[in-house]
Amino acid sequence: MIQTTDTIEVLLVEDSPSDARLTQEAFKDGKIRNNLTLVTDGAEAMAYLKREGKYADAVRPDLVLLDLNLPKMDGREVLRRIKTDEDLKTIPVVILTTSEAEQDVVKAYEYHANCYIRKPVDLARFLEIITVVENFWLTVVKLPPEQ
Repeated sequence: MIQTTDTIEVLLVEDSPSDARLTQEAFKDGKIRNNLTLVTDGAEAMAYLKREGKYADAVRPDLVLLDLNLPKMDGREVLRRIKTDEDLKTIPVVILTTSEAEQDVVKAYEYHANCYIRKPVDLARFLEIITVVENFWLTVVKLPPEQ
C-alpha cells in the first residue's frame, strides 16, 4: 500500500476538455497527494512518456489514464506502444473511454491494459468512478518502481 506522504504521478490522456476537467477536479478532491498531468492526444502522450522534446524533464507517471478515441494517435496505438516498450510496459494503464465496442475491450486486454472502464454519461456517476479509480490505484495497489 502506498503511504499517503508519497506523491503519485498520474498521466491523463484525454482530448475532451469537460472530461479532463471533471477528472482533474475528482483527483484534486481526493485523499492522496498526486500530480495529475494532462496531455490531449496520443502523439503528445508518447512524447511525454518517452521524455522527448518539451517533455525531456517529464516525471515518469505511476499510472496512465488513457482515452481510446484521441487525435493524432489513438489510444489503442498508445497502449500497444506502452506495453511493448521495455522502459514503459510496467506502468499501469487504465482505459477510461466512452467506447462500448466489444472489440475495443478485447483489444485493450490483448494489449495488456490493466483495466477497462467505460465513462458514464451521468456527472455524479463519472465522479464516483474517478474516485474509485483513484482509491484503488493510488491506495490499494502496490505500483512498480521506475526501472
